[in-house]
Amino acid sequence: MVQKIIHNGQILGIIIPRNFSEPDIHFFTPDDFSQQLAYMRHPKGKVIQPHIHNPVPREVYYTQEVLFIKRGKVRIDFYDDQQNYLESRSLEAGDVILLVAGGHGFEVLEEVEMIEVKQGPYVGDGDKTRFVGIEKERAMIKDSQE
Repeated sequence: MVQKIIHNGQILGIIIPRNFSEPDIHFFTPDDFSQQLAYMRHPKGKVIQPHIHNPVPREVYYTQEVLFIKRGKVRIDFYDDQQNYLESRSLEAGDVILLVAGGHGFEVLEEVEMIEVKQGPYVGDGDKTRFVGIEKERAMIKDSQE
């Protein structure tokens, strides 16, 4: 089951669990998100017509990132825009998350390999504001089925 982490009506993250499997194409993001996330499953022989992407001017104000967990286990802590802790989720190999808004921090629970995809160009220290997060003992890890 796809999970949405929502606070005050704002989507903070979308988790696609490793066992998600549906035929066809499923977009998990609304059209206005600056990062689009979809799952695709097609049968053998399906042809996706060749195409190019047209230049379309876009304004991106906040970085959104997608993490693909290849191996291991990581806890993600979610914060609101005022840096208040909200909840945590645990991700394992095969899980995918789109981090949309608010703040987030991580603790590696088992050695992890992950791939990150986000908009560029990267502007170094101007790209993020770091803050002190919670102690691991305070983490309230919600079940993946919630």
